[in-house]
Amino acid sequence: MTSPDDNNRFDWQAAEHDLTDPNSPDADVVDLDAARAARTTDPDSDDDGGPALVDSPAAQRSPRFTLDGVRAGQRRPILPAWLRSRAELADVMRWAVGHLLHTSAYHSLRLPKYAGKLALRAPAGAVRLVSGASRWLFDWEGETLRQSTSQTRDGELYLKLSRQRDRRVRWRGIVTVFTLAVTLAGGVAVALAPPWARWAVLALLVTLCGMLGQPADKPLLDTAVVIPRVARLTSNVVVRALAVLGISGITQAIAKQGARAIAFTAPITRDGPGWRADIDLPPGVTAGDVIERRDRLAAGLTRPLGCVWPEGQPEVHPGRLLLWVGDQDMAATPPKPWPLLKTTGGFDLGRPVPFGTDPRGRIISFELPYTNLLIGSIPGYGKTAATQVPMLAAALDPYAELWCFDFKGTGGLDPLEKVSARYASGQDDDTAEEGLLALRELRKECQRRAAVIKGLPKAVCPDNKVTPELARRKKLGLHWLVVALDEVQELFSHPEFGKEAGELAEKIIKLGRALGVILVVATQRPDAKSLPTGVSANAGTRFCLRVMGQIENDMILGTSAYKNGIRATMFAKKDKGVGYLVGAADDAQIVRTFYVDGPTAERITDRARALREAAGTLTGHAVGQATATPAARRDTLLDDILTVVPATEGKVWAETLTERLAELNADAYADLTRDQLTAALKPYGITTGQVWGTDPTTGKGANRRGIDRADITNAVAERNKRRGDKAA
Repeated sequence: MTSPDDNNRFDWQAAEHDLTDPNSPDADVVDLDAARAARTTDPDSDDDGGPALVDSPAAQRSPRFTLDGVRAGQRRPILPAWLRSRAELADVMRWAVGHLLHTSAYHSLRLPKYAGKLALRAPAGAVRLVSGASRWLFDWEGETLRQSTSQTRDGELYLKLSRQRDRRVRWRGIVTVFTLAVTLAGGVAVALAPPWARWAVLALLVTLCGMLGQPADKPLLDTAVVIPRVARLTSNVVVRALAVLGISGITQAIAKQGARAIAFTAPITRDGPGWRADIDLPPGVTAGDVIERRDRLAAGLTRPLGCVWPEGQPEVHPGRLLLWVGDQDMAATPPKPWPLLKTTGGFDLGRPVPFGTDPRGRIISFELPYTNLLIGSIPGYGKTAATQVPMLAAALDPYAELWCFDFKGTGGLDPLEKVSARYASGQDDDTAEEGLLALRELRKECQRRAAVIKGLPKAVCPDNKVTPELARRKKLGLHWLVVALDEVQELFSHPEFGKEAGELAEKIIKLGRALGVILVVATQRPDAKSLPTGVSANAGTRFCLRVMGQIENDMILGTSAYKNGIRATMFAKKDKGVGYLVGAADDAQIVRTFYVDGPTAERITDRARALREAAGTLTGHAVGQATATPAARRDTLLDDILTVVPATEGKVWAETLTERLAELNADAYADLTRDQLTAALKPYGITTGQVWGTDPTTGKGANRRGIDRADITNAVAERNKRRGDKAA
């Protein structure tokens, strides 16, 4: 073939001549169709019409074994999870002992029945024994072959078989004579033995003959424990189930690549009472796409919905799916009892609190100190029951102080009333106000605790936070303070107190974590108005039962939880008490909370009250001590201000107002400060501003913080209008 000429132009005529002239020494006949097909065909693909590969075949190969690859690999635990956890090991051992005791008692009670069966089957067994021994002695098994050989007139083979039979019968006869002699000697020995030995030998013979006479379809022993038989989970079953979900990315990938489109990163193995499959979905398909079709996935696996629990693993990549398929429906499995029911003493809140079990039946716990718990769901799915569990655990710690507020008023937290320093239940304004006042006191308590911790030596408090040891020192007043706010949306959406309550709760959640102050907040309406974003965003531990949409899901579980496949929307109607727990471990966990019914909760709080009485820590509402009258009462404050501020005085300093209120009602307003007055007026939309006045002591004029009397009269008119009061 020619090369470019001196003018850097290609000689196309010469090239065309070389290609078309078959006699040319450099000529080569090329099949253009075959060449095009070779360029556009993927050498590793079964589809001849696939796209062209850009990388070389070497780049398409799997990466070689390298030391860095091994280091990046995830090591499988040597011991199973139930052996690494003391609690799970104890639970397994309790189950094993209980299973053994149940089985032993079941069969022991039926020993007379089994003895009767053996006695009835013994004659048939003796006949089988004699018949079998005779067939063995005379080699009857080969008789059919010998007869058929004689009929074919194969004399040599017949003689060979006959000589073989004679040898067998000869040495088998010797063995039989020796066995009969030993048996006869044993019979004489038994006849001369004590009666108990004769009965024992007789029972042994009857047992052996009875077992030999057992029909194949009628076993001797009854079934003490019926074990459900479920089909093994295989890769073919999983691929078939994923193919029917209607996800286009999976359907197209399976159509092109078959079962290879679904990658299993580890063998499907038994994991507790079920099967676990680690799956890499096709490119572009996320675990969330599968999770939101959980019902169709269960249908594809032909398993009950409560057996199928898909989870995402976003820390690996969005397309990694962990599929666990249980042997039994989680809703039909008997719930495990709360572990603290079995204890007779108290509980140290510094230890992890048993909260529930995962689909595999393992106990899930979390540390209540240094976090705040947010619980949410639609009504009727176990929100209050989930709130009770950590509060009952806190009640069993005699050094933990409890404040409980039920803003729904249904009595879900009533068992805790007998151990709570503060308690209120109801849907009225008084309960909402008590909750607001409690949050104000809690904010001041956080400030006090911060000052105490700041004054402690570094050797005692190196991390500037409350430790379990400091929580036990009564003089410091740094005991665990656990506050439950059930149906908190009623407080946060209150027209008078909601805004301030939300601001206070946000501050407490941010600051109280290291100060031993713990909020347990439960809501059935997780939206921006009913659950301030500052509260939801700063809760360290979240538990979300069934919700209906993505917004509610992410309000409880955190931003992008739904996108990452953590979707409480997948729970079905019967999944009561089942939700996603986030923050207790590195990964989100599906947890079924322990259920403590009313009578059981009463017994627990009775024990908790006795522990507190013995420790001398029972205070407040639990012993009948009414909460101190607040410095500013909602029901009389506005009226009292109008009483001490005449209509002729348009504005007044806050300091002057507190003095006049104290003179009017010393019991209610003696300790009222300017800041407290400002906070008390805030729910009514009244703020303090600069007011010009004259100091009666010095006679000098000055600008100080104060109020406008017109704002008070407007607030009173609005309050009366809301109450339906016709009086001005």
